[in-house]
Amino acid sequence: MAGDAPETSDILAEVRDLAASAAALVRELAEEDVVAFERLPDLPAAEARSSAPPVPAATPAPTRPTKVAKSPPTAAITPAATIGGPVPWAGRRPELAEVEAHLGDCQRCGLCEGRSKIVFGNGNPSADLLFIGEGPGAEEDTRGLPFVGRAGELLTQMIEKGIGIPRSEVYICNIVKCRPPRNRTPLPPEVAACRPFLDGQIEAIQPKVIVTLGKPAASLLLDREIAITRLRGTWQDYRGIPLMPTLHPAYVLRQYTPENRRAVWEDLKAAWDRVQA
Repeated sequence: MAGDAPETSDILAEVRDLAASAAALVRELAEEDVVAFERLPDLPAAEARSSAPPVPAATPAPTRPTKVAKSPPTAAITPAATIGGPVPWAGRRPELAEVEAHLGDCQRCGLCEGRSKIVFGNGNPSADLLFIGEGPGAEEDTRGLPFVGRAGELLTQMIEKGIGIPRSEVYICNIVKCRPPRNRTPLPPEVAACRPFLDGQIEAIQPKVIVTLGKPAASLLLDREIAITRLRGTWQDYRGIPLMPTLHPAYVLRQYTPENRRAVWEDLKAAWDRVQA
C-alpha cells in the first residue's frame, strides 16, 4: 500500500492543476460575458461514420461558448444625428448652451417617462479634460447634476485629491441624460436618442483628453464591446481625441480594493499628464 502514495500524490496534484485552470477559464469567460454554452448540432449518421478518427461513445459532444449579454450592448450604435431631425449645429462647433437648448424637455425615448430631471452635464465648458459616464443615478435624477451621489463623491476625490485640480475645471456628463429604471444599463435606442447631444457636448468642449468611466461609455465611443478590466489604462482614440478608459467609480466602491484604487489613480494621472503634455 505504501507504494501507492506517490501515485495518489500525482493524481491530487493533477486535480489541483485542473481546478486552477478551470477557475482561470471561468474568470476569463465571465469577463467576456460568456454565461452559457451552446451544444453543437450532431453530425448526420452517414457523415459521422465517415469522419475519422471516431469519437468514443463516452466522450461528450463538443461545445462552444455562447456570449449572452448580461445587459443590452451599447456598442455598434450608429451616431444618430437624424433622430428627432437634424441638429442645428451640423458642420460647425456649437455652444454647450445651444446643445442643451436643443435637448429641451426631451421626449425622444422612454427614459423621459420615469425621470425627475434631465441631467445634461456640469463643469467647465472649455475643459481640457472630459469625463463621460453611463447614466444618472437616483441622486443625480433628483438634483439634475451628474455624479453627485456616492460614486460622484469618489470621482470628486479622484479629481481633486488625485490629480490636484478643482472638479469645476473638468466637464462631466453621461451617455444618456435621464436615469434608466433601477439604474440598469441604457438600452441601444435610448443611447441612440441621446447620441447627438453627447456628440454635441464633445464638439462644443473640444477637450484635449476624454476619460470614459466604465464599460458602456467606452464601448459606445470605441464602437465595439470591450472588457473594461482588460482595456482600462490603455490609450484609445475617439475622432482624433486621446481617450483613456477606466473603471467606473461605482465599480470601485463595490470592489474597493487597493488594486482597483491604484488602477484608477494611474489612469487619471496618465490622462492629466497627457493634458499637460
